[in-house]
Amino acid sequence: MSKLQIKPQNPKMNNKKLISITPESANWAYVGMDVIQLEPGDKYRVETGKNEMIALLLSGKANAKTKKKSWDNIGQRMSVFEKTAAYSVYAPNDDFVELEALTEVEVAICTAPGKGTYEARLIAPEDVEIAERGSGHISRMIHNVLPETKDADSLFIFEVFTPAGNWSSYPPHKHDQDDYPNETYLEETYYHKINPSKGGFAIQRVYTDDRSLDETIIVNDGDAVLVPKGHHPCSAPPGYELYYLNVMAGPIRSWKFTNDPDHVWLTKL
Repeated sequence: MSKLQIKPQNPKMNNKKLISITPESANWAYVGMDVIQLEPGDKYRVETGKNEMIALLLSGKANAKTKKKSWDNIGQRMSVFEKTAAYSVYAPNDDFVELEALTEVEVAICTAPGKGTYEARLIAPEDVEIAERGSGHISRMIHNVLPETKDADSLFIFEVFTPAGNWSSYPPHKHDQDDYPNETYLEETYYHKINPSKGGFAIQRVYTDDRSLDETIIVNDGDAVLVPKGHHPCSAPPGYELYYLNVMAGPIRSWKFTNDPDHVWLTKL
């Protein structure tokens, strides 16, 4: 198995965590991402510390609160493949997010260094910009949960829905050089869900121009993939829809990327 691939764990044996990624475990500096599974009535609290945080409800309904704010009965979808926009809670550093599950809940806890610039807030579905990207067999739907135009110190958060048989994060691109405004260094995680999950898979490639990193990864439902550098396209085989959650952060909060020169001609189609 690739060192970039993170397989889900038993949450009952791992403090409710399906996936746990920290800057230390990923051997990078900015992005953290946990996926938490809760049963009805469970409470889960996480301190932000020096980070800002997004708690994104992948599925289920919950009550949520931070130091100064609270929201009851948030969440609407029972599966990411309903393709409705997510509810998320943003919290700055030196705060916390506490969730009380009203149903079965799967939630992604996304973190990156914070400066305390922005107050805690709810990001409701109507706050999420939805866009189609690409055409033909590279078309997919993007839910811009926390894009560059929305307030945050470090984090970018996107949900991507790729139809069966299509490619995504394509044409291949990279953002691993601190060369603003041409390109920005952004670490990135992918959290994959596949429909139907039984027997389902997708393919993700992570590679650099010089091929010093060149991994082709078979991902199953619930797998995460680390993208420390390089291009990182993925594909959904016929018969299986692909969802992924992207978490990105780096020293500059700007998404500037470079397409693989071998495939840049595809941007003109």
